[in-house]
Amino acid sequence: MKRLHIHVGVKDIEKSVQFYSTLFGQKPSKLKSDYAKWMLEDPRINFAVSTLTGTTGVDHLGIQVDEPKELEELTERLKNADLGVSEEGETTCCYAKSDKAWVEDPAGVPWEAYRTMADVEVFKEKGAEASECCPTDDGSQTGCC
Repeated sequence: MKRLHIHVGVKDIEKSVQFYSTLFGQKPSKLKSDYAKWMLEDPRINFAVSTLTGTTGVDHLGIQVDEPKELEELTERLKNADLGVSEEGETTCCYAKSDKAWVEDPAGVPWEAYRTMADVEVFKEKGAEASECCPTDDGSQTGCC
């Protein structure tokens, strides 16, 4: 099953958590000092905010899948359409171990296709900058998911 992912860069995590918890009618499923995530069922969205994106506002969008086969099918569909897919592979980012691929839409909005394998206790892998988490096809970087 798939879930839409939205990641928003924020300046004040506490105010943002208060606002989105009120908007969604629930507390975040994951809360850190620089990151919060709500796994909503109605609508089915993985909504995240963090202070580590380097931007404020929508940082990137994505489609989260549950099974490796779903990720493979989604990535292959994008590749077959010659949309400039950048396969990141397995990575640690946003307090999770994931397998990812990236593509940009015609307006330049980064989209990630990914499967989360496990929660971890660090935002990113040691030595990686937050902006290194999410590569785009042209080699530039966007914020971390």
